[in-house]
Amino acid sequence: MASPFGRNKNAWALVLLLLVGIVLGGFVGSLADGISYLRWLNYGQTFGLTNPITLDLGILVVTFGLTLKISLSGILGAIAAIVIYRLL
Repeated sequence: MASPFGRNKNAWALVLLLLVGIVLGGFVGSLADGISYLRWLNYGQTFGLTNPITLDLGILVVTFGLTLKISLSGILGAIAAIVIYRLL
């Protein structure tokens, strides 16, 4: 009988690998931005709140903000993470 926790562990491993792939891909893209023939790796779009939203409750101030930068290198990193996950 299979453990019900086995699927969750695999899902968490996939999420972790995807995050690592996206971060490493973005890092490689930012490094490649200075090289003329690899500059296309850093091509992408930024989404999110350009100005954070601040909620002032008197004794508590909360600031909300979220920005996502999607680049080709990040997408390639995510694809590599999925391939690695499939191989493991």
